[in-house]
Amino acid sequence: MSRTYKNRVFISRLAIVALATSGTIGGYFLGCALAIQMAQYGLDQYARLMVVQEDASAAEARTLLGTLNSSKYPPCSEAEIGYFRELVFQSDYLKDAGRIEGGKIVCSATAGRPTKAMVQLTASSTLQDGTIAYSNLVPVTALHAKRNGLQLGSAYVVFGSSAPASLGTMPMHLSATMKGDRGGQAGPDLSAEGMVRRGDTLYATRCSAVYSTCLTASNTVPEALIGERATVAVAMILGMASGALLGIAFSMMYRRSLNLEQQLRRAISRNELRVVYQPIVNLANGNIVGAEALTRWTNEEGSEVHPDVFIKIAEEHGFISQITRTVIQRTLQSFSETLISRPGFRISVNVAAADLSDPEFLPMLDESVKRAKVKSKSLVMEITERSTNESVQAMDTIRALRHRGHSIHIDDFGTGYSNLDRLLYLWADTIKIDKAFTRVIGTESVTVAILPQILEMAKSLNLEVVVEGVENAHQANYFSPSDEQRIYGQGWLYGRPCEAEEFQMLLAGDWSQAAAQPELVAARSGGGRTLQMPIPAAAMAGARAYQ
Repeated sequence: MSRTYKNRVFISRLAIVALATSGTIGGYFLGCALAIQMAQYGLDQYARLMVVQEDASAAEARTLLGTLNSSKYPPCSEAEIGYFRELVFQSDYLKDAGRIEGGKIVCSATAGRPTKAMVQLTASSTLQDGTIAYSNLVPVTALHAKRNGLQLGSAYVVFGSSAPASLGTMPMHLSATMKGDRGGQAGPDLSAEGMVRRGDTLYATRCSAVYSTCLTASNTVPEALIGERATVAVAMILGMASGALLGIAFSMMYRRSLNLEQQLRRAISRNELRVVYQPIVNLANGNIVGAEALTRWTNEEGSEVHPDVFIKIAEEHGFISQITRTVIQRTLQSFSETLISRPGFRISVNVAAADLSDPEFLPMLDESVKRAKVKSKSLVMEITERSTNESVQAMDTIRALRHRGHSIHIDDFGTGYSNLDRLLYLWADTIKIDKAFTRVIGTESVTVAILPQILEMAKSLNLEVVVEGVENAHQANYFSPSDEQRIYGQGWLYGRPCEAEEFQMLLAGDWSQAAAQPELVAARSGGGRTLQMPIPAAAMAGARAYQ
């Protein structure tokens, strides 16, 4: 394993850890923000409930004061005290009720007529209707529990506990203000409804629609986070998981794309790409008439990378022309003597869209053909129709190739990009039927119905046909070549792609050497099937041209 590969593995793992950590941190801050928002919402809901409760208790207190003052019983008699007890028992919000004379409690529902001296009461405020408000009233039997209360006439009532109930596990603080009281200059306005944050304290204020009071629920940010710690924890876990998944996805793309890109660039610079050749035969007699040059690459980890993968990487990163140059020069170097001695034999090379728009492509091709001392017609250019992409420069390059004598083959024909006008416009002389059509021969697929139309179209335009992906005799027999239409086959039935030396053995018919080459035997037998074709005879007589 190379040092570069180890570095990339380290970077990939580091990316997973870094993104998982970042996700955790991001989740923490997001969780904190969500917890604070939820805490403020909780404070607001609490303040609303308390205002409703305060309004209801105040309304009940005023109603009860009126009832007490209109009592038909003698003041503080046993009958009246019993009556008071019954009213307090039925009350929802009041703790005690009784009478006050001279600022002291005379009798109450909870204690009857106290025998000990009572404390002089001090009023907190007197309302406009004459109601006296107390903040330190207590049931006579519980002197330690101070309560708020109201007095009207000689009757008084004591409210229940005003201590706020906790909201979940979050601490809660409650304060009351009068409408219009804006508090201190540096503090928040607690007399206006709404939610506000000042420093590390959260406030939610709600005001009574009936009375002149406002209630504010508050707590600190640390208290809110403690109360919503489960929310923060869940956000951190989700953030960590999201970051880890993103890191894994990045790592996979980084190691598969960027790593492969760099490895592929190094392989090209070191001349490590392999070029293999797959036979093309005349279906009428089985003679080998040509070959397609195909690129193969084994990466630095020893894994074979599919051509669709590394060709796409080269196209996307703008160095596909280097692969095309390698294939052309390697092919001419390996087959120059064969192409000279067998004028009818031709080799096809794939040309990418970027090559057709590259101003250096034609000079490179001309120089390579001239140096190999072969004729231009010996080298076929395979293009896909979509590779022209309405490019004027690409079309000019195709015409220049035809003028130089190179044949133009349209690869992957029938896969959705072809039409008659474009086919003629591309100056093509051969179409290659995609293997997607070949593999459905003998099945009930509707795709089979398109094949006769493609063949008839090619015949009417006097175009030759190469059928890709022929793997069995049934597929080969489907096509009926004739003097009027020349059809050629390419696929495992006629040979798998093999190295130049092995392919030349096929052409020479030297099967004694081929027998020692397992890959060559597979190429001849189509992966274990004995071919019924005169390949050696074709080699002896000279391979026929595409004509």
